[in-house]
Amino acid sequence: MTGRALIAAVFLLSTAGASGAGEKVYSGSEAAALRCANTLAFTAMALSDTGRMPEAEKQVMLGITVLILERHVSGTWAQKKSALAQVRDRRDVEQTLQDFERYAERCLLQFPIN
Repeated sequence: MTGRALIAAVFLLSTAGASGAGEKVYSGSEAAALRCANTLAFTAMALSDTGRMPEAEKQVMLGITVLILERHVSGTWAQKKSALAQVRDRRDVEQTLQDFERYAERCLLQFPIN
């Protein structure tokens, strides 16, 4: 992933609650992809913020999140960001970290980025 793509990834995730998105309801595989993207991004940010993950690894995880959203979730970026914010707001910190422990490997298998 290029530096430009990483900047886009950080922007995407930091503005996940941006308004102006037309409502779109996600279900099935797309909803699962959104939950995986949220889990990976949130965990990367949380571990980095507490000094338990280097910046480079955080950027890789954020890049994976963007690729999951690009390849496995339909709609505009505004719709994806809005949906990601909704997923994020439905899970507390502990639930999201538990999701990471349980599902991170499965997420990467279910939603390949290569």
